[in-house]
Amino acid sequence: MAAKPSEERHPVTAYGWAARDSSGILSPFKFPEGWDHDVRIKILYCGICHSDLQAVKNEMDFTAYPIVPGLETVGIATEVGSKVTKVKVGEKVAVGIIVGSCGECNECVNDGDCYCPKMITAYGGTDRDGTPTYGEFCVPFPRKLSLAGGAPLLNAGVTVYSPMRFYGLDKPGMHLGVVGVGGLGHLAVKFAKAFGAKVTVISTSPSKKDEAINVLGADSFLVSRDTEQMQAATATLDGIIDTVPVVHPIEPLLWLLKNHSKLVLVGDTMGSFELPITPLAWGRRSVASSIGGSTKETQEMLDFAAEHNVTANVEIIPMDYVNTAMECVEKSDVRYRFVIDIGNSLVPPPES
Repeated sequence: MAAKPSEERHPVTAYGWAARDSSGILSPFKFPEGWDHDVRIKILYCGICHSDLQAVKNEMDFTAYPIVPGLETVGIATEVGSKVTKVKVGEKVAVGIIVGSCGECNECVNDGDCYCPKMITAYGGTDRDGTPTYGEFCVPFPRKLSLAGGAPLLNAGVTVYSPMRFYGLDKPGMHLGVVGVGGLGHLAVKFAKAFGAKVTVISTSPSKKDEAINVLGADSFLVSRDTEQMQAATATLDGIIDTVPVVHPIEPLLWLLKNHSKLVLVGDTMGSFELPITPLAWGRRSVASSIGGSTKETQEMLDFAAEHNVTANVEIIPMDYVNTAMECVEKSDVRYRFVIDIGNSLVPPPES
């Protein structure tokens, strides 16, 4: 028997903005949604990240069009399906990077659903019933956490929080380096300080020193192109979170690490690094990486952020500014995250 069309299986429609091709231009779009495991959300804010840009332009070569981007979404639950147990109508909720997982493999049963081999992806994925994926796992959002400032935590926040926890870079008194002070980097600084660490920001831009220290709360600043500064800081760091989303030299960073320490790459570069063996071998240093975080980690991260008042520095924009904002993201012209005011600026078109 032939499968029913998507509209028949999911007769209720949702409304968003989608890209139809690799130009990445977004415009209004209706799509089907609704089944027993779903939560219908009145979306209030949605952050824009570099992954959105990569996806709508198919820079990773797996985007299926039309695509509705948005991995940093928060709002209010207006309806819940009959099999939804953790969310109630009227509560704040958030959706992040994972659409679904098998729930049975070793990764899933050990709270690592973001590494499930059958994980259903937010971009270019197909849901269990064969329809395109337009939504993600839903988690409760802390009441006292700012919706606008908290939205970017769903992607940028958990992307830095997860490896800090997993690799043991969350201990009070540690000295951590954060490479880059963009959307990921500024949150890495905030989480590291909330963990009780001393933080050194490492950047190619001397002009970012004042903001890194006086706005974000970093303890010190290194210009990575200043050989004298970098040499003076040799073997002073207990770990480094590298958030830069382009391929760059990592040997100078490795020499900053104490022996037996880790450099963790979290910027999605879509490229390959040259791996220098000498600084690794001489100090038994290591290079690691991470992608996003599990559903459990996402909830833990949100609760931790609420407790320690960790939010993103955001520029709030209306929906019709989104294509201009995407251009700014491509040029890194934002401090530090665009967040769309969906609740006050997204107006569905009248029914035809």
